[in-house]
Amino acid sequence: MTLGDLDNALRLHHSAPRLWTAHADQKYESANGMFGGWTTAVALRAICDDADGDATPSAITINFVNKIEPGSDVVIQTRRVGEGRSVSYWQSELTVDNLPMAVASVVLTKRRETDGHIEITMPEGPEPSTLELLQLAPGPCGQQMSDRPIVGYPLHNQDSTYSAGWVREMSGRTIDHLQLAFLADHRAPRSFFWSHGPRPSATLSLSVYFHATEDELASVGDDEVLSEAFGTRGVQSTSEEHLRLWSRHGALLATSVQIGWYR
Repeated sequence: MTLGDLDNALRLHHSAPRLWTAHADQKYESANGMFGGWTTAVALRAICDDADGDATPSAITINFVNKIEPGSDVVIQTRRVGEGRSVSYWQSELTVDNLPMAVASVVLTKRRETDGHIEITMPEGPEPSTLELLQLAPGPCGQQMSDRPIVGYPLHNQDSTYSAGWVREMSGRTIDHLQLAFLADHRAPRSFFWSHGPRPSATLSLSVYFHATEDELASVGDDEVLSEAFGTRGVQSTSEEHLRLWSRHGALLATSVQIGWYR
């Protein structure tokens, strides 16, 4: 595996109990410091590596406090906040030179077979291979991604903030909860859509909710997933934005809500 593959970029070094170090790989730099999906994924990985038993991620909420400079070493401290028979609650704090970079809260659950429901359906779209390949994400991280837009592009002067397209992280890594967390921040800011061109923007807080079963994740492999995003409202420099990730087979893998800043 070569440096720059997502597995290497998410690699952690265990330095003490509940203490980890991640290296901010420059190949996953975005327009303004490290890509938020990378930050989310390493915060989640530290907790998953510390947790005991068969619990898997159900939710993560991460607040981005400061910009992580590519090439820096990020210290991640985890702690278990509380637990029950089927649920445990965790926090992780990311720092560089003792300066807080991000704070994450994670819920792990032991999944059991139950009944269920779903009230939304996957949007229809052409096969990925029939669509044009574009680089939509800024910075070196965009070069690691495959983007094949279906609707909502070009990004500017749109009547709606809705977009959908096939996305893929191209290192060949098999998709899992970490990679879903990574992909949850991969979408253009909705403020671009109602504007005449790009504008300064950043993610303030991101929540990801994991729905995929083990079988559904296994069926994806390293294939494309359909990313569906839309905004609710942008006002006074903040914008609420939603995202859904679907497998090619129509399984809802994860959903995400974030609040972004723009000017």
